[in-house]
Amino acid sequence: MSPRSSNTTQRRTVRLPGERSARVGSACVVVIHGENLGHRHELGDEGVVVGRSPDVELQINHPSISRQHCHIWREASGYRIRDLDSTNKTYLNEQPILEAELRDGDHIGVGDSILKFMEQGSVEARYHEELYQLATSDPLTGLYNRRQFQELVEKEILRATRHLRTLILALVDIDHFKPVNDRYGHPAGDGVIRGVAQLLRHNARADQLIARIGGEEFALVYAEQSLGEAAEAAERLRRAVEASPFQLGGESATVTVSIGLAQWRRGMSSLADLMRAADEQLYRAKRGGRNRVCRVDAA
Repeated sequence: MSPRSSNTTQRRTVRLPGERSARVGSACVVVIHGENLGHRHELGDEGVVVGRSPDVELQINHPSISRQHCHIWREASGYRIRDLDSTNKTYLNEQPILEAELRDGDHIGVGDSILKFMEQGSVEARYHEELYQLATSDPLTGLYNRRQFQELVEKEILRATRHLRTLILALVDIDHFKPVNDRYGHPAGDGVIRGVAQLLRHNARADQLIARIGGEEFALVYAEQSLGEAAEAAERLRRAVEASPFQLGGESATVTVSIGLAQWRRGMSSLADLMRAADEQLYRAKRGGRNRVCRVDAA
């Protein structure tokens, strides 16, 4: 099966970047040919469907792939794969299959994409895990980086639009951050950024998308929550940061954040529209005196 161009995307997983799976004996598949080279999907006890549909566990958005292309699942003896009556068939090591057992290092061909199956304990799987972490996470905080966050939010937007679900984006900016760097130095500033990131993790849901998207700016997604619920959660986050002491210059100091929220609405055409709307609310919070949450008015 010769390599061909593809447009591959991966559905969000629950675990945050920097968190390694503790599941013993689990495995993963890694995209070894496609636009998002190096993306991986961990395989647990639950079955994983690969296909073009936004509703499958591992989506590969390319016309050469059926909506539900193949199914990978775990049995007592190991992992197996079954073709789901796909248009272009499922290939295992360049041979078309209906159902087969997976072994470490197998190549899975789905349309114009190639996935590699790897047992979790293999050296190569650990190597790809390191590459994935470097490509998708922010090295200072361990949160998603901007590029990975944008890709995952675009997937959330597709699902929200398809199923008529709400989607709220929150932009969080640390107030008066430049004076911290100027007075106490960049190491102190890095400590503040890490501390705020930890508070974001602690106050977020387990499956919530969180990222550092700029120097002192973060982003969160509230999926399937109303704008009011997201605003309440953001307010709790704001209070948690304000109540947490930060050590600056050997003294305890207060750090605050401003937060702007916007909802994905009819008429928006891209993530850029949603980011722009949230950014407007963030600047509204800044102009209003900082250390506050602003959202689009109900009108």
